Amino acid sequence: MSNYEPKPEHKFTFGLWTVGNVGRDPFGVEVRRALSPVEIVHLLAEVGAWGVNFHDNDLVPIDATSAERDRIVADFKRALDDTGIVAPMATTNLFTDPAFKDGAFTSNDPTVRAYALQKTMRAIDLGAELGAKVYVFWGGREGTETDSSKSALDAGKRFREALNFLCDYALDQGYDLKFALEAKPNEPRSDIYLPTTGAMLGFIATLDHPEMVGVNPEVAHEHMAGLNFMHAVAQAWDAGKLFHIDLNDQKFGRYDQDFRFGAEMIKQAFYLVKFLEDVGYDGARHFDAHAYRTEGPEGVKAFARGCMRTYLILKEKAQRFNQDAEIQALLAEINADDGTYSWLAGGYSAGKAARLKGETFDRAALGERDLRYEHLDQLTIELLLGVR
Repeated sequence: MSNYEPKPEHKFTFGLWTVGNVGRDPFGVEVRRALSPVEIVHLLAEVGAWGVNFHDNDLVPIDATSAERDRIVADFKRALDDTGIVAPMATTNLFTDPAFKDGAFTSNDPTVRAYALQKTMRAIDLGAELGAKVYVFWGGREGTETDSSKSALDAGKRFREALNFLCDYALDQGYDLKFALEAKPNEPRSDIYLPTTGAMLGFIATLDHPEMVGVNPEVAHEHMAGLNFMHAVAQAWDAGKLFHIDLNDQKFGRYDQDFRFGAEMIKQAFYLVKFLEDVGYDGARHFDAHAYRTEGPEGVKAFARGCMRTYLILKEKAQRFNQDAEIQALLAEINADDGTYSWLAGGYSAGKAARLKGETFDRAALGERDLRYEHLDQLTIELLLGVR
């Protein structure tokens, strides 16, 4: 993999809002020209991406007429056909418009909640029309600044009712869609409900159709809370709920930075890529990030190429890790099993419990064993630094 060029089988995707980011932040206005959805599709084709994802209003302005909507969608479809870019994921913007300033599905106002359902149904229709197979829900305004204002219990019930309603809607329409819930601890709300991937997994079990709902974990969102993102991804994978994934980078404890993948925490990025490749994750690898505010059009292309290139470099590093004789010998030593306790396999039985109670363990010897993790970690670092 000497040139690290993206190919369709890598399933690298970007959102309209990512490479289309104009560099505006709370302290400064935009620094780049806004690109049309058609221009973004052609940009992504130029840099070698596989797919493009979108919020409803990234593509169709919230106040567009029906005729305008049809024209925009037709132009977008033509761009997809002309470039071969696909649209595998869609989502709804339920956070920008002032109507959602106190939430969408969890708003105290029943009219807002009804409007949020209507808007999402229409956006699901749009996603299905363009071929999306995954529909993501990020509740950016589903939270609060003061718990005096809203019942967390009622908010959870309202969110559940909304997801149940929308699952039934998708099933009733015959759409081949899976829903993926995206967690974030804070920003733009002071506290956002269901703030971690683990919280989302617990919530999914309470839904009427848990089989069609999974998660869309994002690197930056778990790092904001100082958590280990790869562990969250592993939990989602083990639960059969890793329906989509958002890749970017983020320093711990900061507000959402959405840096280029691998731009900051390269060791964490390596373990993540290694996990995804080792387990055979075959979904889209979506880069939910944006270029530095310092960049112009060419810098945006460099950003997009950099996300994909870093992933492929780390994929190669993971392959080397798995083939490194010294590393693998250490892992074999660490995980040595002479079969003494193979009889414990297969779960509980009364006989196993009785036999285990009668076993004698050398606790001191167990505590004295040298696991050699320092050496293993140093070998990993040397591999990442390119000296192995």
